[in-house]
Amino acid sequence: MTAPILQKMGVILTDRASRYAVTGATVQSREEIDATLSALKQDRAYAKATHNTWAAILPTGALKADDGEGGAAMVILRMLERAGLENHLIVVTRWYGGKKLGGDRFRRVQDCVRAYLEEYDLEAD
Repeated sequence: MTAPILQKMGVILTDRASRYAVTGATVQSREEIDATLSALKQDRAYAKATHNTWAAILPTGALKADDGEGGAAMVILRMLERAGLENHLIVVTRWYGGKKLGGDRFRRVQDCVRAYLEEYDLEAD
């Protein structure tokens, strides 16, 4: 298996001192998802993040993980489904800023995924 090619956008927004970044990569299997997450976490900042929430739709089905950010992976998954984007992993990273965001955290996840899909022209036509 070759090393994953990460498409990192870095920190794209801040809300009440929490910082959000978004990263993605083309993947074909759970093993490639794990390798991509491992490659992302080689960057110490991402390894120390509060949450690295992710989702992907593979031929074998949808996979997702909240990484402690309850419900956030489902937001990513639904956006992948709406975009018709398969075999692609999207990771939204959050560094907690000390203030709870309530439901706004889901809007920030949506903002990150939307920015990623627009940046890489991956939106459904």
